[in-house]
Amino acid sequence: MTLIDKIRSIGQSAKKPTLLVIGDLMIDHYIWGGATRLSPEAPVPIVNVKNETYTLGGAANLAQNLVSLGADVTLSGIIGHDAAGDQLTAIALEEGINTNIVIKDINRPTTLKTRVLAGSQQIVRIDRELTFELSEDAEDELMQKLIPAIEGTAMLVLSDYKKGLFSDRLTQRIIKAANEKQIRVVIDPKGIDYQKYKGAFIIKPNKKELAEAAKTDKINTIEDMQAAAKIIFEVTGVTYIIVTLSEEGMAIFTENGYELLPVKATEVFDVTGAGDTVLAAIAYFLASGLSVTEACELANHAAAIVIRHLGSATTTIDEIIADMVNDKKNQS
Repeated sequence: MTLIDKIRSIGQSAKKPTLLVIGDLMIDHYIWGGATRLSPEAPVPIVNVKNETYTLGGAANLAQNLVSLGADVTLSGIIGHDAAGDQLTAIALEEGINTNIVIKDINRPTTLKTRVLAGSQQIVRIDRELTFELSEDAEDELMQKLIPAIEGTAMLVLSDYKKGLFSDRLTQRIIKAANEKQIRVVIDPKGIDYQKYKGAFIIKPNKKELAEAAKTDKINTIEDMQAAAKIIFEVTGVTYIIVTLSEEGMAIFTENGYELLPVKATEVFDVTGAGDTVLAAIAYFLASGLSVTEACELANHAAAIVIRHLGSATTTIDEIIADMVNDKKNQS
């Protein structure tokens, strides 16, 4: 059976894989307009606003990607007691995402990222957020809700944007709880302390993040990357390190070797949210029974689709199949 046949079968199945997404939750706010002149007050463009949109960001965008592929998704994380938090849960519910274990923290606002665009050009981004770690009481409240949810999931996906959710203590509590139930954990990491991800199944840094975590100045060759990956394996004991390489594709590392997957994109318009799409596709197809290599191959196609759109986007199994068929035609 070809890979296209396998994912076509997955798409036609009535049974949806159940995934639990835990991470930093955000709202992406876009202000769309046009700019034809500079301000007399400062050398900046004047944007005439035509439209505003609000979409799910961070781990919430990852959850939306999973739903678009066909997963049954429960989302967990922290929001504030504010309008942005209410908006986030409302949009998530409209998208079919379970938000029962999203908790509110009175001590922080919901992360809100505002992007001002003139035509297709982003002029400025404005972030409203606080990134201090959760209190122990908030961590305990979250864990109490997570334990039963972990038991009922096929895959656990952690989306770390370094906004304060994933302290060393909480991250290890989550991973250990999943491992006790033999639930695989897939992580999009941030920062340089990868020790907190010890015991996960997969971590998915990009090349720059891998270099920073391995404390190496630069990565120029695949051998450099393999040496950096070796350091991370020693620190974390993970089974796989999947490194996204932008226009060069993706590399899958184990302690015994590596595999390179070339990029599938032919046109790049906006990479916003592409990392979430890659992680969602890997987790979804693994939870559906495919191998790591097969899941990464499909994630490459998923990323190629979403970066042709402006802003965070999602894709579907039918679109991935179409992209794979088109790719085969171009190669023949």
